[in-house]
Amino acid sequence: MRSVEVVQDIVARGDMGGLARALVRIGTLNGNRWPREEAEVLVLVRALPEDERTRLTEALVDRYQKGGDAENVRAVVLTLAGAAGADLPGDPLSVERLRRIDALRTAYETYNTHELVTLARGELDAGRALPGGFVALLRRCHRTAYLADKTLARLLTRLGEPVLSPGEAWAEQAMAQDTPPGLLAHLLTATGARPTAAWDEQALALAEEPEAVRDAAVRWLGLVGAPRTIELYVREGRPDYNRLYDPHNADALKGLAWLVSLLPPDPAAVRALGRLVEVSLRKVPGVGPHSPKVANAAVLALARTDHEAALAELARLTTRVTYKGTLKQLTAALDAKAAERGVGRAEIEELAVPAYGLSEGGRREVRIGDARGLVEVAGAKARLTWTNAKGRQVATVPAEVRRDHADALKELKASVKDIEKMLAAQSERLDRLFLARRSWDFRTWRERVLDHPLVGTVARRLIWAVGGETPVLFDGTDLRTLEGDPVCVGRTATITLWHPVGRPAEEVRACRERLERLGVTQPFKQAHREVYPLTDAERATTTYSNRFAGHILRQHQLNALAAQRGWTARLRLSVDDSYPPLYRELPEWGLRAEYWVEGAGGDQDGDLTSSYAYAQVTTDQVRFHPIGSEHNRAHAGGGRYTTASEPIPLADVPALVLSEVLRDVDLFVGVTSVGNDPTWQDGGPGGRHRAYWTRYGFGALSQSAETRRELVARLVPRLAIAERCTVEGRFLHVRGDRHTYRIHLGSGNVLIAPDDRYLCIVPRSGARAVDGAGPLPYEGDGMLAVVLSKAMLLADDTSITDPTILSQL
Repeated sequence: MRSVEVVQDIVARGDMGGLARALVRIGTLNGNRWPREEAEVLVLVRALPEDERTRLTEALVDRYQKGGDAENVRAVVLTLAGAAGADLPGDPLSVERLRRIDALRTAYETYNTHELVTLARGELDAGRALPGGFVALLRRCHRTAYLADKTLARLLTRLGEPVLSPGEAWAEQAMAQDTPPGLLAHLLTATGARPTAAWDEQALALAEEPEAVRDAAVRWLGLVGAPRTIELYVREGRPDYNRLYDPHNADALKGLAWLVSLLPPDPAAVRALGRLVEVSLRKVPGVGPHSPKVANAAVLALARTDHEAALAELARLTTRVTYKGTLKQLTAALDAKAAERGVGRAEIEELAVPAYGLSEGGRREVRIGDARGLVEVAGAKARLTWTNAKGRQVATVPAEVRRDHADALKELKASVKDIEKMLAAQSERLDRLFLARRSWDFRTWRERVLDHPLVGTVARRLIWAVGGETPVLFDGTDLRTLEGDPVCVGRTATITLWHPVGRPAEEVRACRERLERLGVTQPFKQAHREVYPLTDAERATTTYSNRFAGHILRQHQLNALAAQRGWTARLRLSVDDSYPPLYRELPEWGLRAEYWVEGAGGDQDGDLTSSYAYAQVTTDQVRFHPIGSEHNRAHAGGGRYTTASEPIPLADVPALVLSEVLRDVDLFVGVTSVGNDPTWQDGGPGGRHRAYWTRYGFGALSQSAETRRELVARLVPRLAIAERCTVEGRFLHVRGDRHTYRIHLGSGNVLIAPDDRYLCIVPRSGARAVDGAGPLPYEGDGMLAVVLSKAMLLADDTSITDPTILSQL
């Protein structure tokens, strides 16, 4: 019998107690969602005569106040009591209603929209405003497609306040300030991909004092991404909603970015827009980049901002952003800027780098009051030191500067941070030049690269090739050959970035020795860069390399690293679908590199994440195909790839391209393999990968690990613990007072001699190389820092206090 018919039968008998029980049963069976047929039941209830509704309401209120029901049933009873008692004299459940509203303010969403409407109507009819957190919940439920409800939509038209949803620091500050009337409401209309002329016109009209509005907007943007002021409840297996933008406020953030681009340009505003891009693309487990639409709005705002700082920020972001949709927008914006100036894409990236007021050597002196601040680039960092009014160097900011020049100090510190961000971006840009086939005439190169106040601090630590052959480098005063002779070339001579592939061994060795004598730490591996020539095995397989097959990698970490290196990687889910391999397009060479992977396991504990993504993937071949050819694909759970296009023989791939692609793949394995995770000693879930962990964690060294071995052998004599250390084979042997230890130079895993008992030491994140090693030849080898820090720890093993380590000794 249909629910409507059951209710009609009970109503005809006049049994309001029985009707109350039946309604609760109907609502509970449907999870209080009240689909179409059951919604007709509520219509019947509201159509009852007043005296019958009164008796029904009394029965429901009595049941609610007695308690004893489960929470989901009590929610049904409260909903029904509100629906039946609407417009009746008195408000018997007002206190309970307010308690329920308060409890719901921390929910991200709820399926029970009928309950929400009933609660909201009850409060509004009582003449009370709804709490902001509850209004935010109503808005979120309305925006969720599967929770959309016309009744809820009509209710929201009555709720104009608060304009923004509380719970986010930036929104609360925006509402607390004396904002021009109508401005925040206008920001919420930014629902399209880009603003219309009418939108811009109205925004400018509402921003009556443009500079004051801009400064306020910058302050608001600075709070985006701060911890929520109303922490939301997160159910197990669901994304962390506290790390997401409120969807109602996300539109306002888009509008805020567009508004900033219309106001007088300012470096602080540009900085805030760049930060908004990065914050909006932070990944949330189970979601991915949490708000690409806000990031894209900020990119559009930067593209519309007429300021050199905006161009520089666009160029910087192209080296940092990995999300394909936003990266595409950044690329389009830079291409448009290049077209406006009549230059190429590579040139606009070079021209976009600001000097930040630095001199040629990367120094800038600033006078603030009677004190002087010195900004100095040192490697990958920008240091700020101070000299007080008496001419004495001090360790902290002079008190008079903090007291009397707070705004100037704030801008100077922000500039120092900008310099560090741009240094990292330029290092990555120059590292990408190996495959970009970029060259310059000598005069242009000196102007844009070597002598540029900021880029030069990176470029002067690199080796360059004149005419593609002769290696030259900066010795601190001038450009010289490896023999120390001055470089005398014409202004039209060709300059490229030197690469060791194909170079004579004596030349590579001379480059390393020259850098070591000069005490230069390169911004990335160049002189010590690993090279991967074609092997006999690869000549035998002809079209593919198995050099990095058979590994087990952490999928999420792999995909993040691959994106940083310019590869495309789709997250593999345990579904009936097919996926392309990891791939990197090389348009300058007409090639596409592929690294074949597949999901590992899938039917046992630990194989899948809560969102049904494979936690690990296994690896297979590396191949090359013509760019633009159809992609190969394989089922998510494994099986053969469909070879949609003919692969290119490895012998036909340029040696530089082959080496750089295999270097990337070696990096993927070295960083993301479960074999270098000390917590995987047991082989991971079910011990299924114990054999692989042992084989990788203590086995033969990869090419990158071989490079590390050579470096460690040269560094050990400089260390304070030199007499306790020796490099033998693939291990660094360390003699402590308790035991002798062997540290694997590939994975960093440790064995205790003589019985090779495993010692688990989990390194701190961001471990740095130890003091006393002197200048390292290059930056960026995190495993080198792990190996050296473990060596220092174990050489003094009687001083170890960590109980986890002590229990193993």
